[in-house]
Amino acid sequence: MVEAMCKCKLVEEAKFVVFKLREFVRPDGVTYKWLVGGYCDKGDLVEASKIWNLMEDEGFEPDMDAVEKMMEAFFKVNQYGEALRLFETMRFKRMDELGVSTYGLVIRWLCKKGMMAQAHEVFEEMRQRGVRVDNSTLGHIVYGLMTRRRVREAYQVVEGIEEPDLSVYHGLMKGLLRLRRASEATQVFREMLRRGCEPNMHTYIMLLQGHLGRRGRKGSDPLVNFDTIFVGGMVKAGKSREATKYVERVMNRGMEVPRFDYNKFLYYFSNEEGVCMFEEVAKKLREVGLFDLADILESYGQKMATRDRRKNRSPTAADTED
Repeated sequence: MVEAMCKCKLVEEAKFVVFKLREFVRPDGVTYKWLVGGYCDKGDLVEASKIWNLMEDEGFEPDMDAVEKMMEAFFKVNQYGEALRLFETMRFKRMDELGVSTYGLVIRWLCKKGMMAQAHEVFEEMRQRGVRVDNSTLGHIVYGLMTRRRVREAYQVVEGIEEPDLSVYHGLMKGLLRLRRASEATQVFREMLRRGCEPNMHTYIMLLQGHLGRRGRKGSDPLVNFDTIFVGGMVKAGKSREATKYVERVMNRGMEVPRFDYNKFLYYFSNEEGVCMFEEVAKKLREVGLFDLADILESYGQKMATRDRRKNRSPTAADTED
């Protein structure tokens, strides 16, 4: 019950039940773990720390799930010192229990902060202890190196990975886009496709934002004007009123145009008509020299076409192919 309540963000109620019934049902380490996690999810580190201390006072050792919850909560509120002190405690007292999940968590946040020396130290310890380094962790290492403009090192890490997956390519592309090297990020995207790594929606949104900015591209040619395409998508989705308001804002240059929502843009055109639209837009983009954007959108159209073909396959057709 406590687990279910905490997962539903009812941690205050869960705490009330635990303390109300503690004379009859003594809370154990698992109970406290869920309360700690619940308060961490809520962002209430004060209460989480109180439960943590109570758990230790009663002789229960926090399991690694609770440890990781506390560390991540500290990282999220920029209390890196507290998070790393907790990690050091685990290294000193319970080194044998540290695995890929805990190491990956620490490395991810150190890289996010640009603390590459510390991240490299943790990474080396991980390898020396024989802990398997997963691609997700390597992706964070790659992105962290990119944020420090250590591009050559980042590429060397990627080249050393036998089977890079989406997390590795995303780390590399995200870093290149941060350095305003959108064309190079698109080259990585092409290589990713060539090696059979399937992109997801985030891949396309990330690349479009890198090329076009968060507000989209306003070109003189209406066929490559993303505002026009976006409004058309809203109309097709039955949101004519919303589309009209958007057009009014665009026409009135004294008012701020809302941010372009690439997620909605791609979602509205993820259908049979959209596949044709992406093909046509790709042709127009190539005509005006925007080859990177053309390849990105054409690839997305092909992905949607393949998805629709898979979805619409009849059992008879499938049996025939087999």
